Amino acid sequence: MAAGQSEAPEAVPEGEGVAAAQEPFDLINKSVVKATVLLRELGRHGEGINVTELAQSVKMSRPTAFRLLLSLEQTGFVEREDNRYKLGWQLAHLGRLANPYTGVVARIQPLLDEYAERLNETFSFVMVRGEWDHEVIAEASGSRYLRSHLYLGGSYPLHASATGKLILAEQSDEKIAAKLPKKLESFTRHTITSRDALLKEVRQVREQGYAVLDDELEEGLFAAGCPVRDPSGALIGILVINGPTQRLKSDRLPAIIDEVRRGADEVAKLLA
Repeated sequence: MAAGQSEAPEAVPEGEGVAAAQEPFDLINKSVVKATVLLRELGRHGEGINVTELAQSVKMSRPTAFRLLLSLEQTGFVEREDNRYKLGWQLAHLGRLANPYTGVVARIQPLLDEYAERLNETFSFVMVRGEWDHEVIAEASGSRYLRSHLYLGGSYPLHASATGKLILAEQSDEKIAAKLPKKLESFTRHTITSRDALLKEVRQVREQGYAVLDDELEEGLFAAGCPVRDPSGALIGILVINGPTQRLKSDRLPAIIDEVRRGADEVAKLLA
């Protein structure tokens, strides 16, 4: 090929391009989609999980899950030890090569901007990685006078944030007890410093489907967060609204939580 000459695109049979444009879902390989669902779920079980439990978690038949896991194991994307499956070395290798948030921020930033401007508050989107890890990857403020980008690129304490409480709510009480000490770090006089008291609140979060932060990380800071889930129901992110306690902790709160929940559902659709 001559220098500077671009490679010609592969010819498409007549009519095929039109069909692809009209019915793009016909081109989707369902086995590949199911394999990615398994990989996402494996990412939530660092200690490994057997094929029966994994299939039940993602609502897939055991034979289908086993067949896909066998293929992924052959290519290094999955490892098996004592009949328990984990993410493999090949995924770790690819992860080092890729920006994990490429395209994600571009998809959701306009939505965050819209909600922040409409409610005149600060919105954050937190990407959840594995069982406990998370990172604030996008923020938007409805006013230039509101604080923004304070935690961008960082993470929140699990016991002193709406984000952390939602992440904890995904785990069993036994796992939380193994993860956190009985005495928790204090940030303000309102911080929950007892693990038993935190577990009580986490149980409430599981029931209501959202979490709030009330002066526990910073004096005068209130936050409410709702989960963002993938099609299999796995937690992939959290949408959070942040603002002054006196403004958010008011009669408006139920309506605000409804807005955050609606926004979280919209983010989930964008990421799907």
